[in-house]
Amino acid sequence: MLLVGDIGATKTILSIISPDLGPRKSLAEMTFVSKRYSSLEAIIREFLAETEFTISQAVFGVSGPVVNGRAEITNLPWIVEEAHVKDAFGLENVELLNDLEAIASAIPFLEPDELHTLNAGTPVAEAAIAVIAPGTGLGEAYLTWDGQRYRAHACEGGHTDFGPTNTIQMELLDYLLQEYDHVSYERVCSGMGLPNIYRFLRDTGRAAEPAWLSEKLEEAGDWTPIIVNSARSNEVDCDLCGMTLEIFIDILGAEAGNLALKTMATAGVYLAGGIPPRILPQLQRDRFLTAFTNKGRFDDLLEIMPVHVVLHSRCALLGAACHILRD
Repeated sequence: MLLVGDIGATKTILSIISPDLGPRKSLAEMTFVSKRYSSLEAIIREFLAETEFTISQAVFGVSGPVVNGRAEITNLPWIVEEAHVKDAFGLENVELLNDLEAIASAIPFLEPDELHTLNAGTPVAEAAIAVIAPGTGLGEAYLTWDGQRYRAHACEGGHTDFGPTNTIQMELLDYLLQEYDHVSYERVCSGMGLPNIYRFLRDTGRAAEPAWLSEKLEEAGDWTPIIVNSARSNEVDCDLCGMTLEIFIDILGAEAGNLALKTMATAGVYLAGGIPPRILPQLQRDRFLTAFTNKGRFDDLLEIMPVHVVLHSRCALLGAACHILRD
């Protein structure tokens, strides 16, 4: 049996699969609150104690860069090492993947109903594929064809310098530079980025903050769901939240286009992560694709690139399973 996992700062999902049943059939699966445990090994130990299976290999998608088989989990005081996990459980092999590498590994195996197409484009067979995933943070990855199959590659593109494309985004950058030494795309295009845009618009007087919303935010630990839900709601009128989401979509479209150009992703661009499915009606409007294709002399190239939203809710876990079964 094979152990696969999606390891994040908020939750850890572990699953046992069999080569005979394929990547989608889980023989046992559990979700754990990551911060309640001192290490990944502690979670694995508890999980295996609840199952009847003996595992031989493991692959984990982890939120953080993987260097020489070692990863420091982002926003969690864990260090995970392939060799340590292998020795602790007597496994034949253990492999760590960056979480976006795991998500990218699932892309070639997604079913049509697990995707929503924003731009059909004209896909080029066996060309590169780009993946951008705004969730708690902003992850990016890409896939290349090796002559027989697609191989996923991790990158940390979400931490590159934020490049404004209009006056209001330039003012947003100037506002955030008063708080941060470095303003990356993750600071403005993720779950942590939406509150930054919101505060900028509120503090610079571009839109008023309603009293009811101020009270909600004061009580909340996470502003992002409130901002997104208020922007999408037909029952409340909140210009501030609506403007926040519009700027977020402009930035997401521009950075998705940047990644598409850098990887020449003529086989497709995929929007993964937790946020895109939640704002699908807004992404279907012209705003996203206008920002995506606004690349001057390369507008025409961007227009032929297919763009899809990934609807699969456990793409990283599926990707880890696909990776271990293919290798």
